Amino acid sequence: MTSFFGVPVDVVYRLVSGLTGVLTPVLGGVAAVAAIVVFTMAVRAILMPLSFRAMRGQAVQARLAPELQALQKRYAKQPERLQREMTALYKREGTSLFAGITPLLLQWPLLSVVYILFRSPRVAGKPNLLLRHDLLGVPLGMHWLRGTGVVSLHGLVFLGVFALLAGLCWLSARLGRLMTAQVAAAPAPGSAGALIRVLPYLTVVIAAFAPLAAGVYLAVSTAWSLAERAFFWRSRHEQSPQQPDRR
Repeated sequence: MTSFFGVPVDVVYRLVSGLTGVLTPVLGGVAAVAAIVVFTMAVRAILMPLSFRAMRGQAVQARLAPELQALQKRYAKQPERLQREMTALYKREGTSLFAGITPLLLQWPLLSVVYILFRSPRVAGKPNLLLRHDLLGVPLGMHWLRGTGVVSLHGLVFLGVFALLAGLCWLSARLGRLMTAQVAAAPAPGSAGALIRVLPYLTVVIAAFAPLAAGVYLAVSTAWSLAERAFFWRSRHEQSPQQPDRR
């Protein structure tokens, strides 16, 4: 854990530990897992305005993609003219090149702090006691590849988390293709399309090398993202074509 994130991680640790203490009389041994779930959902709820802003920006980018490609082809040998035309297009649409990126970057510090907490064996120089709790007998601080065996009973808990994550990633990729098709006339190029299909599954790879607590966090966060995107897509799908969202 870097010193840059040290204080925020310590603050989040105290919050999750306190929540675990509150939930223990009711939930017993699964209180820590429940605290991870509840805290992750609370953080994602706080960040929802930024998430929806990012999705609106990405939808506009996808809708403008054919026009941008046409401009790039037309002014390929005139970079200054191309820049002016692209700027004018974004201005007419009331958006910018970074509309879908900036809100995501603003979310990154808080999400990183939460993730670092759930994979750090020590916090503020002391053992991370959250990782001593367990899920179905598997310590939250245990790693899949360093545990009692990949195909052991403990390993099955990890495989269950990975299967859940993979399913969520598949749904996310499918929804992403539907959202792109809704706003863009042409599909993504071959290499870009392949990257879009594969990229969501990177979360499963990350979980395979992280403690179980981090895997639980990633599963909850991915499920929340999927729900946000599904709600956003449905709202846009029901939106009148005569009233495009240009924010």
